[in-house]
Amino acid sequence: MRTTWEEAGWERLGEGVVRRRMPGWDETIGVVAGSDGVLIVDTSATLGAGAELRRTVRAVLGRGVTHVALTHPHFDHVLGTAAFAGVEVFGAAGLGELLRRDKEALRADAVRHGVDPDAAAEAADLLVVPRHEVHGRLAVGLGDREVLLADVGPGHTGHDLAVLVPGRAGERGIVFCGDLVEESGEPQAGPDAVPGRWPAALDRLLALGGEDAVYVPGHGAVVDARFVRAQRDTLAVRFGANSS
Repeated sequence: MRTTWEEAGWERLGEGVVRRRMPGWDETIGVVAGSDGVLIVDTSATLGAGAELRRTVRAVLGRGVTHVALTHPHFDHVLGTAAFAGVEVFGAAGLGELLRRDKEALRADAVRHGVDPDAAAEAADLLVVPRHEVHGRLAVGLGDREVLLADVGPGHTGHDLAVLVPGRAGERGIVFCGDLVEESGEPQAGPDAVPGRWPAALDRLLALGGEDAVYVPGHGAVVDARFVRAQRDTLAVRFGANSS
């Protein structure tokens, strides 16, 4: 007998759309299931975590992941990708080149944040880069449903991708935001952030989802457009930036 998403520790967001807050770094992983395809949003921090996600999807759906969308190039969102062999991998324009160039920095950052050194080295050695890079917006078909991938950055990083799942009858649209939006703490602006353009990225995110969408942060609880707009305004004050 198949398990359910809820039994496996996932939160249902809509018909065929779920997410899970991972232990350790609290990164959000999303899944969108269509009749002919399954897309996972981000892959967690290690190959072991990615493999566990892969097994869970198959245990619930009876079939495997076919597409991966990487929201940005931080260790807790990309290092599990090699666990999904043979799938189509998507990322914002320029992400592939960055990951190829900065594997060692990614490994070191993972270790600095508490990933086991051997696990970090293995994941970095086997790191899968996107085959499909998104310039602007790209529709991806999953059979009876379609998702929209949007290169809305730069902001949190130089390569921020959002995933819009359009709402079906009676349901709101769902936007997976990556770390452009964080609910469980202040948005983190590391050395690869582009703070002066972050508010504009959130403007594009809001334009993508609209006022009625559900917004899924990279870390923390699900929020609404009002929360995203307030965070956008806070970032504009914090970094002395505005829309552009």
